[in-house]
Amino acid sequence: MVFSDWLVYALAVLVLTATPGPSVLLCVSKSVSSGFNCAMASAIGSLSAIFAIMTLSFTGLGMVLATSDTVFTIVKWVGAAYLIYLGIKALTSKQQSFTLDDTKPGRKALLAHGWSGFVVGASNPKAIVFFTALFPQFIQADQPLLLQYAVIASTFTIMELFWLAFYSAVGSRSSRWLLKPGRARRFNQLTGGMFVSAGVLLSTSSRAATA
Repeated sequence: MVFSDWLVYALAVLVLTATPGPSVLLCVSKSVSSGFNCAMASAIGSLSAIFAIMTLSFTGLGMVLATSDTVFTIVKWVGAAYLIYLGIKALTSKQQSFTLDDTKPGRKALLAHGWSGFVVGASNPKAIVFFTALFPQFIQADQPLLLQYAVIASTFTIMELFWLAFYSAVGSRSSRWLLKPGRARRFNQLTGGMFVSAGVLLSTSSRAATA
């Protein structure tokens, strides 16, 4: 991959990763309610799922997934259902205020947050379509494919991790403002509504519309 092609790709990825989506919303929610470390565990989980999707797309399996109506529909509805579940869980929460917890989360808790991030990252069919459509535009068949994959994947991973960490830090900082009584309830209502909305929007998406 020549530098000019990489620059175009990097700019496209920068815009994509900086735009808040379900994974960002999840990380912000986790950082406020459970702390920055838990939010980063969710971010790592989301990145793991995205990395797997990138690998599938690069090897050509992503094309099969992207062109399969059945697979697309299953992934879409799983993702939509999970986002709506998270939204309903937040909306029905009885929590009225947040409290600062300086104790480090245990391994089990971090794994649970990481799994939550993985599900959100893996259950978005738009990622499969996006990478399947994007990768061929920047791959040069006469150049080493493994090296090009390393450059493409690492560029996306670094930028995605940066923005997830950035939004998580913003959420963690705002948690102090949310310590006042009653604000936890409002925050849960806000994020719950956003999760439900994201789930509904995902459920109405089509493979043609995301291509």
